[in-house]
Amino acid sequence: MSESLEELFLFGEEKMEKAIASLKREFASVRSGRANPMILDKVLVDYYGAPTPLRQMSQVSVQDGTTLVISPYDKSILKEIEKAIIKAEIGITPNSDGICIRLPFPPLTEERRREIVKDVKKMGEDAKVAVRNVRRDMTDDLKKLEKSENLPEDTVKGNQDDIQKLTDKYTAMIDSAVSEKEKEVMTV
Repeated sequence: MSESLEELFLFGEEKMEKAIASLKREFASVRSGRANPMILDKVLVDYYGAPTPLRQMSQVSVQDGTTLVISPYDKSILKEIEKAIIKAEIGITPNSDGICIRLPFPPLTEERRREIVKDVKKMGEDAKVAVRNVRRDMTDDLKKLEKSENLPEDTVKGNQDDIQKLTDKYTAMIDSAVSEKEKEVMTV
């Protein structure tokens, strides 16, 4: 395999890895009935005029599997944290006792679970589209290489098969991640 062919596969695989990583980050913010601190990753608190991630300014712990307890390092910003959680629209109302904030995760209804599963499948489909776009780019780059380096036809065909195998591998990983998340959401 020539240097540029190796690079083509390295870059392609790296981009496919990024699609999977992005999907897993999205899945982390999906509510599944269990308390998950990662749901707070997108919550930004106005801390002295600067939007600051909530998890950088407080300790977040899971209590009894269904409640998140947020203990800010600076108790004077409890109100700001509450406002930020409400503004983030995560679907949970914060309860403050003046020392910490509790986020009770209500059990999800069957109907809501099905809606979440639909969202999870759509996220999976979007990740597959990203992987297929990488495949298309790799195939286009392979055709350019074929012209510029006069690659033999059987080499090009073999590399196209390798690109497809790589795509299939990552598509299977996405399917696996989607079905795992689906199980997690549907488990009561």
